[in-house]
Amino acid sequence: MSRRGRTAASYDESDVRVRPGKASRPRTKTRPQHSDAEAAMVVSVDRGRWGCVLDGDADRRIVAMRARELGRTPIVVGDQVDVVGDLTGKPDTLARIVRVADRATVLRRTADDTDPFERIVVANAEQLFIVVALADPPPRTGFVERAMVAAYAGGLEPILVLTKRDLAAESEFASAFEGLDLKILYAGIDDPIEPVLELLDDRLTALIGHSGVGKSTMVNRLVPDAYRAVGEVSGVGKGKHTSTQSVALPLPEGGWVIDTPGVRSFGLAHITPDDVIASFTDLADAIEDCPRGCTHLGPPADPECALDQLPGTERRVAAIRQLLTALISNETY
Repeated sequence: MSRRGRTAASYDESDVRVRPGKASRPRTKTRPQHSDAEAAMVVSVDRGRWGCVLDGDADRRIVAMRARELGRTPIVVGDQVDVVGDLTGKPDTLARIVRVADRATVLRRTADDTDPFERIVVANAEQLFIVVALADPPPRTGFVERAMVAAYAGGLEPILVLTKRDLAAESEFASAFEGLDLKILYAGIDDPIEPVLELLDDRLTALIGHSGVGKSTMVNRLVPDAYRAVGEVSGVGKGKHTSTQSVALPLPEGGWVIDTPGVRSFGLAHITPDDVIASFTDLADAIEDCPRGCTHLGPPADPECALDQLPGTERRVAAIRQLLTALISNETY
């Protein structure tokens, strides 16, 4: 009997044909090797698209998406990646990021000290310029201390950059960080820019600071064609951010600066006191003799802290304990 002439009652399970769904189709675990991939550095991030420069060459720019096999792997400015696909950089072309290299350094922060979610600010930066205005908005030691803690824990060298010296020329703000071997630069609008350029030469440097401290103004001096927005704000963390996305900018004489958005707070939920001490090679071994749970703050909180047994380091230990106090203060500045 033909199918057309059959009744519904004559059908049985042998007549059923089920097409497997996507979830049940056999899938191979073999992943492409992408042996033809080219190396690149991420210089910008915007809504699922990453701007990259091939082989670190600022003139070879492409736009890329994240390959499916990477899943939700975070990719940030400064990352070294491998890319495939259309690498011409022509308008409307799109490459794919297929690998993210291990990071040499990572600058992280959290929204506050209770937030378990870490945000990677930049990757692979060698140094961190902590930009602070001496006035308008007024400087805060707590922010600098917290940024230094994040830098030390992430493997970056922190450098304090002070602006607007014309508004507070006699400020003693920098003296609060004596004993930490912290480099200090002045980069106000009336200060020569050459000392800053010398430290940036052929290096990858991240810039961080509150809104309105003059960070974008400084970037415009360092990279004349950057055209970063410059705006006025009314106070720390309350003004409109003049930079809304992190972006790496090439310096005329070599090297890159990563301009980051003005931060409202700097949480350190992901960092422990041991992480901070471990970044100081002359003190790292000593804390192995500390009792369990030691916060390294010294008496009365930690009367048996091994840092107090090191001769000739009193001033340095006191300065580092100042950082540790900022770490546990629960004030994100």
